[in-house]
Amino acid sequence: MFREVKKEESFPQIEERVLALWDKDESFKKSLDSRPETEPYTFYDGPPFATGLPHYGHLLAGTIKDIVPRYWTMKGKKVPRGFGWDCHGLPIESLVQNELGLAGVAEIQNLGVDKFNETCRGKVLKYTSEWKKTVRRMGRWVDFDTGYKTMDKNFMESVWWVFRQCFDKGLIYQGYRIQPYSPALATPLSNFETNQGYKDRQDPSLTLIFPINSDEAKFKDTSILVWTTTPWTLYSNFCIVVGPDMDYNLVEQDGKKYWIAASRTAAYFKNPNIVDTCKGSELVGKDYEPLSRISDAFVTPDQLTRHYKIYPADYVSTEDGTGAVHTAPSFGEEDFQKGAELDLGLFDPLDTEGKFTDKVPMWKGLGAKEADKEIIRYFKEQGRVFKQDVIVHSYPHCWRTGVPLIYRALKTWFLKIDAPVTSKDGVTKTLKEWMVENNQTVNWVPDHIKNGRFGKWLEGARDWNLSRNRFWGTPIPVWLSDDGDMIAVGSIEELQQLTGVKLDDLHKHFVDKLTIEKDGKVYRRTPEVFDCWFESGSMPYASRHYPFENKELVERSFPADFIAEGLDQTRGWFYTLTVLSNALFQKPAFKNVIVNGIILAEDGSKMSKSKRNYPDPNDLIERTGADAIRLFMINSAALKAEDLRFSEEGVKGIVKQVMLPLWNAVAFFVSNHNADAAKGQLTWKPGQEVKSDNELDRWMLATLQDLAAKVEVEMKAYRLYNVVPAVIAAVDDLTNWYVRRSRRRFWKSENDGDKNAAYATMYKVLVDFSKILAPFLPLLAEEIYQILVREVDASAPVSVHLCEFPSADKSLMDEKLVERIAMVRGMVEMGRVIRATNNVKNRMPIASMTVVAHGKVEKNVAEAMKDLILEELNVEEMKFIEDESSLVECTAKPNFLNIKSDFASLFGQHPMREFQQEISGFSSSDIINLQNGGSVTSAFCSDVKYTSKHVLIQRKVPEGMAVEANQHFTIALDLTVSDRLRRKCIARELVNRIQNRRKDQDFAITDRINIELYSESEVLKQSVTENESYIKGETQADAIVWKDSTAGLQESDADGEKVAVEAVRA
Repeated sequence: MFREVKKEESFPQIEERVLALWDKDESFKKSLDSRPETEPYTFYDGPPFATGLPHYGHLLAGTIKDIVPRYWTMKGKKVPRGFGWDCHGLPIESLVQNELGLAGVAEIQNLGVDKFNETCRGKVLKYTSEWKKTVRRMGRWVDFDTGYKTMDKNFMESVWWVFRQCFDKGLIYQGYRIQPYSPALATPLSNFETNQGYKDRQDPSLTLIFPINSDEAKFKDTSILVWTTTPWTLYSNFCIVVGPDMDYNLVEQDGKKYWIAASRTAAYFKNPNIVDTCKGSELVGKDYEPLSRISDAFVTPDQLTRHYKIYPADYVSTEDGTGAVHTAPSFGEEDFQKGAELDLGLFDPLDTEGKFTDKVPMWKGLGAKEADKEIIRYFKEQGRVFKQDVIVHSYPHCWRTGVPLIYRALKTWFLKIDAPVTSKDGVTKTLKEWMVENNQTVNWVPDHIKNGRFGKWLEGARDWNLSRNRFWGTPIPVWLSDDGDMIAVGSIEELQQLTGVKLDDLHKHFVDKLTIEKDGKVYRRTPEVFDCWFESGSMPYASRHYPFENKELVERSFPADFIAEGLDQTRGWFYTLTVLSNALFQKPAFKNVIVNGIILAEDGSKMSKSKRNYPDPNDLIERTGADAIRLFMINSAALKAEDLRFSEEGVKGIVKQVMLPLWNAVAFFVSNHNADAAKGQLTWKPGQEVKSDNELDRWMLATLQDLAAKVEVEMKAYRLYNVVPAVIAAVDDLTNWYVRRSRRRFWKSENDGDKNAAYATMYKVLVDFSKILAPFLPLLAEEIYQILVREVDASAPVSVHLCEFPSADKSLMDEKLVERIAMVRGMVEMGRVIRATNNVKNRMPIASMTVVAHGKVEKNVAEAMKDLILEELNVEEMKFIEDESSLVECTAKPNFLNIKSDFASLFGQHPMREFQQEISGFSSSDIINLQNGGSVTSAFCSDVKYTSKHVLIQRKVPEGMAVEANQHFTIALDLTVSDRLRRKCIARELVNRIQNRRKDQDFAITDRINIELYSESEVLKQSVTENESYIKGETQADAIVWKDSTAGLQESDADGEKVAVEAVRA
């Protein structure tokens, strides 16, 4: 006997029961222990921050990360799953700053870096208990106990080792570069952080007047117009650049003369009075009157001699502006390069928070963007503003604070992407070349990411700014002497030897106080900490404390077999893993990667706590269960790196369409088995194989083998987006076809071979389904396995997740049978479409259907399966005809999209109207030929061969008939309803009402009943009389009893005829 299964069971309650079982049995540990060390499978789990609660993006990625390891464990692999925590960086620093009310870097330093960092340490794991609870509740198996934290000493030491290896290879340098800088965080950001924060904003559009100092007649008493959107950089202006080959006009207006690019003149002057022209090369070398000379004191006299002149540049554009570009070498990439080329020096009047210092006393204390208005007002008063406007453009903002970034020249630490790297076997390539080459060996899912989003990012990769001017992070292990000499440290032992100080912690407030004395020099640590992406990119090594421990294990298991994260990580974790693995070992960091899309709110907007535009994950888990959320997310475009609009109704749809039918199938099997076993009407025992000749059994077993084979192929390729639809379709095959078509075989009273075969087949299918579904629906699959296997066989594995994943049994495969049933189901589906389109309910019998088979095989199938098809469609008679034209009038219209796709090259000689006219003239035989997979050669061009994809077939049918067609059949249903047919419909409706009363009273499937009826409708009474045996057979009734009143009965109706009904146990 099996444990009783309630059809109305709560899935969340089932899941809680399974979770408790897993805890009690230590199922996860046993799944690891049962797999041999000789079958390793390496999975890297990217560390999340524990400073916030898990959201749907985490649940999606976590589900993918659970499915794949579960699958490979069931395939015999040993798959450790250590969970990691990202502990350093801006998320925790921002949280602590807000809690402590610290406005900026200065206030942190006043508090004390030690106090600030220790507060960060205490807060960084704030939500770990919530994370653990949610991860467990989602049915995910991970090892929290032996996981890693990026703030642990061992992890940080390995990060130092990674850096030291890069340093020794000549990949690390310190230098001035223009960097995207966050004034709010007082630190530069990496290129991939910057790309996360682009959004539209308004900025000033300012055109300024720069008088030219020249006695040359052409340029005397003239000015050049210069455009900028960054007025706050004007105090750092050292030169102006023009296009040497560009044409410039001298325009006179209101007695003043202005030089402007010829192609931009109309944008500034309505009716320009052009008095002269020149090439940009003629402007080159001219001096101009600066806006301010405040910067003069901050450069050398030699540099000053080259200031305030016009220089040539090939990057000058005339898409906007004036064709003359303001150049401030401290701010902007091209400005910096031009300043370096001319040795103009730098002048940066901003502090670490992006505010003006006393270098520009007038605006001291004002932020750069904040000062724009005052600066514009001041230069207007000086008569230097020609035009003021506002521009809306896409501009980078701090990904963490939302504050606009500024681009400024900073001295920071870089990892050089174009530096040469030599492999162990002596091959030398640049780091970028290694990354691009090795990326081709990685299986990206979806595939277009490889050479698309990620590949293009690699090709355009720039030097990585890996330092941050912050506090809570792994310190960059470089000690500098006053003369610029440097020592890079790669281990705790090395630093202890160099300083003589024993270290228990590597954080900034411990190591900053340490100095190194060597060869008469004193070395002090550079103050920066690592970009936390450098830490996460070091995870494959640092999580194992490589190379200080686990050296052989890490090298044997590298690169990872599998990783997965969201699309945004193509410029984050995927990238940093790739940089460091190629820098260290000239290998990819991973072999297979699944990239998921972004989860949005149901309306397509970004999920927002303040807008409350999505259901709370934990609340939804408690309402629908975790399995439903898992299946909804992975049965979506998100597995193809596309956006997913999250929908609670979609989750409920998974419950209704997949989980509930599957559970009802289990309940049906268990209820019937237990009843038959109790009556001694069954010789079959669980696990006993019975060879079945029944076509339905053979089809279901063949379908299961096809599914197992497909899952194996697609899981090897990591294409989950092909696996899940196939699994869902197979569940539908089981629940909506096999179980429904097999019910009477289970209900019959005799103990014959067919009944035993039905039980044996359904048992095998359900058990194998529990194993196939286990990676995807781990909780429900476990419950089914426990009921059907473990609770009746103590020798079986304690969990479905310890079982072997089913492999296809070729002896059970039957391609032709599967194709035949697919044809039949296709025909049935067309019939149902006709009913739905014409509002004819399924319980209304149809007198006849006419079938045109599009081939001999199709006709044989339809004839052999005629009774089944008629029963499924509730049709009384099937007729066959050979010529569709005798049934419907078919005409062909062109499929313009496919014609254009295939024959566009011929449009010069043969316009589209020729194709349209020819296709519209197709005969019935032409159309039939196309339907049967043939082709029609064009009369006007022998190169054109039309197939079915080039035409749209329209069918005109006689009144009272409705037609549908597919590649195998055309079917027509006679929708005329006679009185006799309506009475049969009433009988079917009545069966439904009786079944509802059985369900309402929680009768078992096997309970026999008596039916009690009352009705004043003569039509209904006649219907019952004519269809009594059908009604009793469908409801497992022994008798129908007519009552004198509605007392004790449930009032209802059957196709509009009033009736009162009750089901009473016999």
